[in-house]
Amino acid sequence: MISFFRRLIGSKVGAGLALVFLALVAFAFAAGDIKNLGGSLGGLGGGSATKIGDTSLTEQDITQRVQGVFEQQRRENPGLRIGDFLAMGAVPSIYDQLVAGLSLQQFAKDQGIHVSKRMVDAEIASVPAFQDASGKFSQNLFRQMLAGQGISEAALRKDIDQQLAGQLLIAPAGFGADLSSSMVLPYASLLLEARQGRIAAIPSAALVPSVPPSDTQLRDFYGRNADRYTIPEQRRLHYATLDAQRFAAAATPTESEIAKYYSDNRARYAASELRTVEQLILPTESIARETAKSPSLADAAKAQGLSVATLANKSRNGFMTETSADAAAAVFAASADKIVGPVRLPLGWAIFRTREIRRIPARSLDQARSEIVETLRGRKRQTLLNDFISKVEDDIAGGATFEEVVKDHGLQAETTPLLLQTGRSVEKQDYLANEDVRPLLKTAFGMEADDDAQFVPIVQNERYGLVDVADIVAPAPPPLEKVKAIVAQDYALHQGAAKARTIAVRLKAEIDRSQDKAGAFSKALAGAGVPLPPTQTVAGRRADLVRGDRRPPAEVSILFAMPQGAVKVMPIPGDRGYFLIMLDKIQTTDAAKVPGLADRVRTDMRRVVSNEYGQQFERAIERELGVEHNPALLSRVTQELRRINGAAAQ
Repeated sequence: MISFFRRLIGSKVGAGLALVFLALVAFAFAAGDIKNLGGSLGGLGGGSATKIGDTSLTEQDITQRVQGVFEQQRRENPGLRIGDFLAMGAVPSIYDQLVAGLSLQQFAKDQGIHVSKRMVDAEIASVPAFQDASGKFSQNLFRQMLAGQGISEAALRKDIDQQLAGQLLIAPAGFGADLSSSMVLPYASLLLEARQGRIAAIPSAALVPSVPPSDTQLRDFYGRNADRYTIPEQRRLHYATLDAQRFAAAATPTESEIAKYYSDNRARYAASELRTVEQLILPTESIARETAKSPSLADAAKAQGLSVATLANKSRNGFMTETSADAAAAVFAASADKIVGPVRLPLGWAIFRTREIRRIPARSLDQARSEIVETLRGRKRQTLLNDFISKVEDDIAGGATFEEVVKDHGLQAETTPLLLQTGRSVEKQDYLANEDVRPLLKTAFGMEADDDAQFVPIVQNERYGLVDVADIVAPAPPPLEKVKAIVAQDYALHQGAAKARTIAVRLKAEIDRSQDKAGAFSKALAGAGVPLPPTQTVAGRRADLVRGDRRPPAEVSILFAMPQGAVKVMPIPGDRGYFLIMLDKIQTTDAAKVPGLADRVRTDMRRVVSNEYGQQFERAIERELGVEHNPALLSRVTQELRRINGAAAQ
């Protein structure tokens, strides 16, 4: 509910410093933010730099980092255009984050603050990208993923060192932040504030020109808005599938293997006893002894406000693992329904009752054969599959091409049309990526043009795809002729939007001149001279509009930034017209009358204030180091990003 106050994403020292250190390879790598851009930035030299102590932040550094974040965002939102991304302030924001990280690192160095190797090791081990299926750090996976991203271990460790040094500096700056009630209550009251207003739309569609645009007008409009039509990066993939079923025949176990497995696991097939046991843990031995006299463990537990835990189908060893050796000995020596104990456990004194006993007879080799065969077949098939993958990977590492390994190992090669990262195809619009291709897309779109083919799990341990990138088509707008009809529609809407704005500005002026603004709003709309959709009345509390992660549309949220009686003109996205918005009523409530609200707001605001302390400390460090931000550098980086992503320069 209080997320209205959580504006950390826009700050330079956000929660946990994650945003400040967005530039760091360690965390960007873990999130998939950074990819090795290789030659795509080859036309950009070192250029001018921002000097931070004995470190320089160059144009290429900034361009690579912003491009990396854009690539990651576009993987999550394939329709994202570079123009929209830049319009959100990506370049200055990431530049500020880079400067902040380097400044903190330099200051830490100057103050003699050092990060140990053990701290860096722990940070690496905690990165999910480096953990295996069991959640443990995998040295092999670590090295493979670093190699796949073109990042050296030394570079990774250097950036983690920077991040940790910054944390050591910034974290204490926010300690002890507190806020008085006089500061908290006005903000808490804002959450209870209710507003009501009216929103009228002046749609472009009602004002489009009646005369079709000329070719010259379309070419000019298309050139100025090329990034609107830019097709995201496309890739053509070569792939071959490998299924574990290929090794089914070779995975059949021999009689000697079956006999050996039975012999090695004889205890598994011996007669056994499983018990379902009720357990009640009590604080003292005396209470436990008294409770053990009760005929019903459940009733005794209920009388003391406790509940009985059930340990179902446990062998003696399994029961001992969860309790103790003494408890297992006592329980498995007792008959069914007999209460046993008390027995001392780490959490207190336990009493037990065996609710059910299942005696499982021994199984002979013949009786266990089918189970053993299935187990051994699965193991052998997995081993053969892994060995096959290793052999292919060794051949690729030795210089073999995708075509060569496919031919040498009897695989069937397939080729996709040019694909977007979503799996859709622009050149073949009826194509849909199948269940084999879809799992390959994320890896394939993270590969460089000269990367070797690599295996990707389709179904873990069952089916894999060997994928190779055949062609990469950079983001670019298509020829005008291919999208002429769409551009003509957009041109018409653009012209209609200009007329809609003129009408909206005129109507606003009429309303502003009136003494009776509430009545003037309806009167002005009636005299607009163009048919308009019905006016919408919007009402609600600020807290309701920003509940959780939900955010109201801009035309609604602006009502909470206007004085009563004010009128605003706002464009409708996509050249669809203009809104005329009027705030009619504001109703306030004193948060002091709502129990607990001020305390909840204080908790959230304390985080914001702590963050602000961190920001101010970091800015003071920049001043101490004599760091000078370079706006001209950011302008050049912005134009370079537009160029490499196929957008028109601005």
